[in-house]
Amino acid sequence: MRMIIIYFKKKINTIMKMRIIYVFIFLLFQSSIFSNCEKAEDSSKIVIAGGSLTEIVYFLEEEKKLSGVDVTSNYPSETKNLPSIGYVRALSTEGILSLKPSLILGEDDMGPPLVIDQLKLTGLDLRIVNEVPTANGILEKIECISSIINGQNGAKNSQIELVKDDIKKLEEISSINSANGIKVMLILNMQGTSPIVAGSGTSGDGFIKMTGAENAATSFEGWKPINSESIISYDPDYIIITKRGMSSFPDIESLANTTALKFTQAAQNGNIISEDGMAMLGFGVRTISTALKFAEIFDK
Repeated sequence: MRMIIIYFKKKINTIMKMRIIYVFIFLLFQSSIFSNCEKAEDSSKIVIAGGSLTEIVYFLEEEKKLSGVDVTSNYPSETKNLPSIGYVRALSTEGILSLKPSLILGEDDMGPPLVIDQLKLTGLDLRIVNEVPTANGILEKIECISSIINGQNGAKNSQIELVKDDIKKLEEISSINSANGIKVMLILNMQGTSPIVAGSGTSGDGFIKMTGAENAATSFEGWKPINSESIISYDPDYIIITKRGMSSFPDIESLANTTALKFTQAAQNGNIISEDGMAMLGFGVRTISTALKFAEIFDK
């Protein structure tokens, strides 16, 4: 009889433990499912971790609902007046909760993971929006954010149509550029006289492909500084450098003349161009118009 009682006690303990695990898993995921674009129950107080999402909310003319943003949310300039929750990859749970959000939107690099888990356990509506570094990927992101805020009706037709028109133009011109085999190098920053360049699998690589050009630096993955020999070997037709990358140089001419970039076709033909980094690499609304601008430049 005693053995039977012990057996059932163990059985009950096992069941209770399993229930606790199930409850924990439910709480962990019930607040939001990654990439869930269903309408939020309450979008009156939105906190955002990710510059592209903030840009999209302004594009959708829903900025009055913003309660806070991260430091990568620097466009448009009005964002500087909003409370900051810190850097998108180094957030604090307390900082976010202090703003009492009804909805949290985050890019897929939002973190650290512990903060994500803690926010889920609060039961708050947290949506992580996946990023696909293509023009149609940006369109899907816009439609997703609009659906979360406004439901199935989504963005106003005129807004969506503007984006679709730009994508159509971009696809037409990029197909011509693709046939012409134009090589482009994208520089994020300068490490002394060595450029930190977009390799394959980077946001820079995705941006270049959107224009229909080829990334000149596909022999490696990620962002890496390259030496003079590599610069000469890649010999791009065009070089794009972020405005941040230009901070140590007074102008493009100085950049070209004091580095190995001067040996490239891009420098010799006056085809080094500086552009705002987030406008290219943020993969918000501006990325489409910026890609279209460069596609048209490459098509000349």
